[in-house]
Amino acid sequence: MKKILVAGGAGYIGSACAEYLLDRDYEVVVFDSLVTGHVKAIDPRARFVQGDLADRETIIELCRKEKFDGIMHFAAFSLVGESMKNPSKYFRNNLASAINLADAAVEGEVGHFVFSSTAATFGQPERVPISEEDKQEPINPYGESKLCFEKVLKWYSRIYGLKYAALRYFNAAGATGNYGEDHSPETHLIPIVLQTARGKREKMMVFGEDYPTADGSCVRDYIHILDLAQAHMLALSAPESGHYNLGTGNGLSVKEIITAAEKVTGKPVAYDVAPRRPGDPAKLIACSDRARKMLGWKPTMESAEAIIESAWKWQLKHPDGYCDR
Repeated sequence: MKKILVAGGAGYIGSACAEYLLDRDYEVVVFDSLVTGHVKAIDPRARFVQGDLADRETIIELCRKEKFDGIMHFAAFSLVGESMKNPSKYFRNNLASAINLADAAVEGEVGHFVFSSTAATFGQPERVPISEEDKQEPINPYGESKLCFEKVLKWYSRIYGLKYAALRYFNAAGATGNYGEDHSPETHLIPIVLQTARGKREKMMVFGEDYPTADGSCVRDYIHILDLAQAHMLALSAPESGHYNLGTGNGLSVKEIITAAEKVTGKPVAYDVAPRRPGDPAKLIACSDRARKMLGWKPTMESAEAIIESAWKWQLKHPDGYCDR
């Protein structure tokens, strides 16, 4: 059994990864401030430590005491629009507090550090699918804060020997049997589509239908959170430090997601078309060959229907989300 610290384990992806590890006999300690996370998203088999990564001494002492075999870092703010209005919030939390966690990993002699990065580090892509070697020029403070910490990890690996994997995933989606999406505000497409299908929203907005895509709406690469969880577990034993894109390689447009949701739910999804949002690329699709080759990663839920069905089942069980804040 390995002992893993899951920072941000009360959040959407962190909770799914904690559950995935526990199902495979890992010992898990969840560290979360609950600023955006939910108590009910913490697997009861995990040990929970409430705290903030901004509290440098607390996280360093925890890692010294517990002797973790690995750290998974999910504790970040992730609203692109908010980052354009309040960049300080994003650099303080996503960079400065993350450095505290990296220092704790060094002080605690942690074996592996798995970082939840993002496709937002690439900005406007020059080509799709996007590979790890493509140019990284973020177009918002959120993407920049993640890229900055990737660079921190590179130097910590060189100077301290900290083994790390930065996983740049594209559009996380779906739910496990127990844990799903409950954001405030909700900004992810699939939960918004499903909220519209069950009448919680009167209608949704499609931002732009004049993109150079088959149906004019944006195309994204959706990856199920269980496939993300598998990649994080495999990254704990990555043969070398580095970066990995995570995606299915199959792009789905906004309108294709709506159509698939109508098929899964048997309900219509009303929408209006609004102007494009500034900075939205037409297509974001991952080339994940490196993860498949180096980590032995094999996504198992690649179809839109499978991803949406899992999210739909979770919403029906939790119509008001976790209801703990």
